[in-house]
Amino acid sequence: MNAPGRSSKFNLKEGVRRAYSSAAEEPEGKHPFPVGVAFARSVGYPESILAEIPASSTESFAGVSNVSIFADIPPGSRVLDLGCGAGLDSLVAARKTGPSGHVIGIDFSDAMLQKAQEAADELGAKNAVFKKADVERLPLHNSSIDVAIVNGIFNLSLDRDSIFSELARVMKLKGTVFVAELILRETLAEEETRDEANWFA
Repeated sequence: MNAPGRSSKFNLKEGVRRAYSSAAEEPEGKHPFPVGVAFARSVGYPESILAEIPASSTESFAGVSNVSIFADIPPGSRVLDLGCGAGLDSLVAARKTGPSGHVIGIDFSDAMLQKAQEAADELGAKNAVFKKADVERLPLHNSSIDVAIVNGIFNLSLDRDSIFSELARVMKLKGTVFVAELILRETLAEEETRDEANWFA
């Protein structure tokens, strides 16, 4: 299979941005992946947590697992939520790290970031901030993060090496990365990889 060129990367990236922005703007609409609080419940977020997180966050949840629930996030830690979406994992992490800690949510969808910020404001989570950036180029200092959580973004990028490189750069020496991702059990046919819709299937 030929390596995708720059235009292919751009087209996929914009396709991903459109799809996830749509999930933020119209959470009840039809999407190529599961969205919402019922889906969050089905992948293991406790009902007690979902009841406390504002609907502006939970209604647009589009991760693949409950990574912030099983992640070990010590009080006072500096946390990165890579591909934060509407902020569910960021807000769970903010509760865990507490007022002495800090959570930075990174996403490239304005619509998702707006919902995340609205939820944080409603919850009064002053230790959570949200920034617009590409996950392949993080606006963070070297060795500045104690814990990173990543909930299903690697499959949405053609430049995964850069994501791993950036994570390695920003993590402290004894930092921990918790990742949830969907894994193929067999190689897709080449024609399937060319269909944008299959990147979300």
